[in-house]
Amino acid sequence: MTSTAPADDEIFQFPCDFPIKVMGLNDDDFDSLVVTIVRRHAPDLSEGAVGLRTSRNGKYLAVSIVVRATSRQQLDRIYRELSAHERVMMVF
Repeated sequence: MTSTAPADDEIFQFPCDFPIKVMGLNDDDFDSLVVTIVRRHAPDLSEGAVGLRTSRNGKYLAVSIVVRATSRQQLDRIYRELSAHERVMMVF
């Protein structure tokens, strides 16, 4: 039986804008940490591409970033580095 699922190259047409959301504790520099990691892989990231939202009680911070993705490999590297960081609780 053959798979009819489209390949990644068929799902995304690069370059494209790709949203990434990262959650962690609402420490003073968590947003800067996330932006620094993403910029290692997407150096052209603009400040306007970053959004912040705190949880209802203020304990957690969600950092939303829209990356101009150039390849699936670039996105994989971003997700791997963010997910591996001890201060990052979730990446989606």
